[in-house]
Amino acid sequence: MRATLARTARLAAHGLLGLVMLGASGWGVLALLYWDHAPALTRATLAVAYGLGAALLLAGCFVRRWRWQAFGLWAVLLVVLIAAWRSIAPSNERAWQPESALLAYASIDGDHVTVHNIRNFDYRSETDFVPAYYDRSFDLRQLDSVDLFAVYWMGPAIAHVFLSFGFSDGNHLAISIEARKELGEGYSSVQGFFRQYELYYVVADERDVVRLRTNYRRDPPEQVYLYRLRGELSSARRLFLEYLQQLNALREHAEWYNTLTSNCTSTIWLNARVDPEHPPYSWQIVLSGYVPEYLYEHGRLDTGVPFAELQQRAHINTRAQAADQAADFSQRIRASPAPP
Repeated sequence: MRATLARTARLAAHGLLGLVMLGASGWGVLALLYWDHAPALTRATLAVAYGLGAALLLAGCFVRRWRWQAFGLWAVLLVVLIAAWRSIAPSNERAWQPESALLAYASIDGDHVTVHNIRNFDYRSETDFVPAYYDRSFDLRQLDSVDLFAVYWMGPAIAHVFLSFGFSDGNHLAISIEARKELGEGYSSVQGFFRQYELYYVVADERDVVRLRTNYRRDPPEQVYLYRLRGELSSARRLFLEYLQQLNALREHAEWYNTLTSNCTSTIWLNARVDPEHPPYSWQIVLSGYVPEYLYEHGRLDTGVPFAELQQRAHINTRAQAADQAADFSQRIRASPAPP
């Protein structure tokens, strides 16, 4: 009986090690397939060669006389690959798409800040626009609201989430954390795991970053929801300053975007740690479409009505489409919706 249990344990351990090796080898193949800016043929050739080599070494691990030699060589190859992969450095100096060409930054002087390069494009369609930017000064003592936008295009589980900071003079500054893409480059969640995109803070007028999604994106169409966050104003001001400091830091030293760890939602949560009462990390942050419901459960949204009703009220596409280029766009998308 004892011998049977020992044999079963060894088989289970070998099986688990095999799965770990298989997963790590798969990561290595993908890392080489998406390797930085190497030519496509070079990347494909290296990925295939690494995959075949890893498969042979994995098979060798199940041959008693070759087990430890095969595992050792496999481990050495993986360590070398990881070290080389980690050495790939992000950069602010690339041929960027026009919508992410300029980095915003802030001049901070006590309670007075000036944000530079606020994006406010004049759109004719999603891809046809006239670039435009402006600078604006803000008084932190006038910051009186933080709103969360949740944008859906592929079902309820996944959303793009961003914040907008409101001031008592009626101004709103939206900040959307995104992947910075180069000319001719599309977005891929898989590639986002492999150092393909730099992290980028879109600092924009709401007539840009919100209206783009409600009025101009058609393939696929996007549904936008606007929620007022609840909390202490002192925490909101600390969060705003944290965002500005991150803007300045990224301008000095680029960072990588990552689909899981440094994306639109996880980075908001990381920035929100300046609030001692910030909600804990949750699977609902990973599945970002559930972030509004998660915040509702933690009392960070209006809990005076059921969440389903709050969500219905939060849908702003119709109001944004009606407001379009109006100077009071921000006020009109926040107006109470007409009764059905």
